[in-house]
Amino acid sequence: MNDALLLDSCIDTLQTLIAYPTVSSESNLALISYAAQLLEDCGAHVEIWHDETGKKANLFATLGPEGDGGIVLSGHTDVVPVEGQPWSRDPFNVWQDNGLLYGRGSCDMKGFVAAALTIAPLLKHKKLARPLHFAFTYDEEIGCLGGKQLVLDLQKRKLQPAVAIVGEPTSMGVIDAHKGGRMTCTRITGLAGHSSAPAQGVNAVEYAVRYVSRLMEIRQELVARAPADSRFQPPYSTINVGQLHGGVANNVIPDQASVYWDFRSVQKSDHQFVDSKLEAYINEELLPAMRAVNPLAAIDTEILGQIEGLQPADENEARDIVCALTGSNGVDAVAYGTEAGSFQGIGMDVVVCGPGSIEQAHKADEFVAIEQLASCLNMLQGLQKQLVH
Repeated sequence: MNDALLLDSCIDTLQTLIAYPTVSSESNLALISYAAQLLEDCGAHVEIWHDETGKKANLFATLGPEGDGGIVLSGHTDVVPVEGQPWSRDPFNVWQDNGLLYGRGSCDMKGFVAAALTIAPLLKHKKLARPLHFAFTYDEEIGCLGGKQLVLDLQKRKLQPAVAIVGEPTSMGVIDAHKGGRMTCTRITGLAGHSSAPAQGVNAVEYAVRYVSRLMEIRQELVARAPADSRFQPPYSTINVGQLHGGVANNVIPDQASVYWDFRSVQKSDHQFVDSKLEAYINEELLPAMRAVNPLAAIDTEILGQIEGLQPADENEARDIVCALTGSNGVDAVAYGTEAGSFQGIGMDVVVCGPGSIEQAHKADEFVAIEQLASCLNMLQGLQKQLVH
């Protein structure tokens, strides 16, 4: 198949993938079934591993010999919501304009999944020197849940791939390091009462504000902890408060409040730093004051999702392979998180490289340039040529 026909096939596949509205709150099973059938038609051994609800699944497929030492092409199937965003057209129906393909998930990250699926038929009936795996996961956008489960399932199978290429949008640059992440909800329980007697209640919203203020102080302290050789931008760990909820009326002392916040770390020691600072503040200042009025007052923290950081390594086969295939002379580090850290955590060499720009991800009128898809196909064609005997 010549390059033009291959690109057309990739665009058709991307259109099909985007038509599945795989927002994280919904099932991804229809898309997984489509991908499974396509890969089975190419002669791949396909496994589908469902989550506990049975409504979502990971796909793990293998072309070539079974066993350890394979290369994984990894992509997540879920996308972020579109509600409240000013889309020009239907976000789940691809449209093309001026060399760009628009639609939810076009760059994050169904463009890479489409390219991987487009390359698979080229390997039908070919003898490969090592396994080529396709790993398509669920719920990356809400904490890399599917990726974490997939690596556990690989370990249960006692299967150890050697390399993973995670196709998140990097404009086809090669990324060998990214920050870790943790999504947290802190819930504050106070004591309701009439607003005319504030001393007789425990105002959960006011304590939430004090908690947020402490988070902002810790955020500033993290700046000074930036490693001297940090490659990240910004070079230090960060905290962002995304949501603050509480209260029912102006004349009611609120007894419940919730703070949703996000922590992005450049080094594992910053997790302990933040946790110890917050624990001391809660136990030494907030809770004593709250429980002086209501002994049942509480501050509870729940980790909603966690992303493992990708650590740079001196020896990295994935980096060497992808740099050679793309002609890249160097690697970079990024602040956003991916499933790459989960693969690295079980001993694999990993890089992140895929079509599209992260600047387009999660926005209205998300797009991927057709030129970027072509570059990704070129990379994967080079990989399949390396694998064929």
